[in-house]
Amino acid sequence: MGEALSSKEHLLVIFYQELPASLVGYINNKFSDAEVTVYRPIKDVPVPSDLWHNATVLVTFTTLPDLKDAKNLKLIHFLSAGLDHLVNHPILKETDIPITTSSGIHGPPIAEWTVMNWLISSRYYIRTYEAQKEHKWDSKQSYMQGMHDQVGKKLGILGYGSIGRQIARVSSAMGMTVHAYTASPRTTPESKHDSGYIVPGTGDADGSIPASWHHGADRESVRSFLAIGLDHLVISLPLTPQTTHLLGPEEFAILSDNCTHPNSKPYVTNISRGKVIDQDALIVALKSGQLGGAALDVADPEPLPKDHPLWDAPNVQISPHISGAGKEYFPRSMEILANNLERMKRGQPLINSYRRGKSY
Repeated sequence: MGEALSSKEHLLVIFYQELPASLVGYINNKFSDAEVTVYRPIKDVPVPSDLWHNATVLVTFTTLPDLKDAKNLKLIHFLSAGLDHLVNHPILKETDIPITTSSGIHGPPIAEWTVMNWLISSRYYIRTYEAQKEHKWDSKQSYMQGMHDQVGKKLGILGYGSIGRQIARVSSAMGMTVHAYTASPRTTPESKHDSGYIVPGTGDADGSIPASWHHGADRESVRSFLAIGLDHLVISLPLTPQTTHLLGPEEFAILSDNCTHPNSKPYVTNISRGKVIDQDALIVALKSGQLGGAALDVADPEPLPKDHPLWDAPNVQISPHISGAGKEYFPRSMEILANNLERMKRGQPLINSYRRGKSY
């Protein structure tokens, strides 16, 4: 049996790449009581109007209909967690069509990506990999003075959502101390709970992991957070006008000046959006040794041009916005959709609802 949709519904899945046959089969089986159409748009060619008109539920990453073609839509489910690329679209600004996101599904892969990059840096993986290719057995002495582990390190997470919570879970298991930062205060046990989608067995549902909670929507509050003596800073914020270039020269200086670890300088990890960081300031901080390194899955712009100086900044590791990718991505996103369609039937609040006016 399929889930959530009745035979009166038409689920339209629009994705910019060809989906594997196995995944198309999964979607059809998941919603077998409904009419399902999977469509790959062609660049500069409008989506056929009849597809829009027939659709009652839309699954998409970026493609949206014009207002006149959206009259039958009961729900739009996005395959992304953030919608900063679409906040000015008329569908988001001028309609009240319920919108949900895939927030929550990225926690496990991004936490693994984050820790992987930390360990590549701290355990000198690249050096040993290059030595292996050369069939070279290095002396231990060349490693002893630089390598280090993560036990006792202080981790600050800017944006304690589902991704930050899973990073906190893994980091805590490694012996690190976690400190959380949110825009609004989380002063009660209830306010610290994660109300979004949670991949089973992951995250920090009750918010019990952080040793301290910090909050604020202004730059001075962020600076106070950076001054508590962090060894790692993970940026997991939505991109909004308030968070654009939130971290620049002054913030990196505060982070560096207050790090008291004897063997390393602060390490910055950005899995948010490239524009949250002043990228030129980051390059300067890496070159000067103010920061010990950076792991970046995002950049400004994307794709990062081949001649951009960020590529050659010292101790930087860059990946092309793929930290959340994996075979589990689509099925987990479809779980959120199925859950929300059942909630709509029962008149219950949707999980991962997009809040118009807040840009996330």
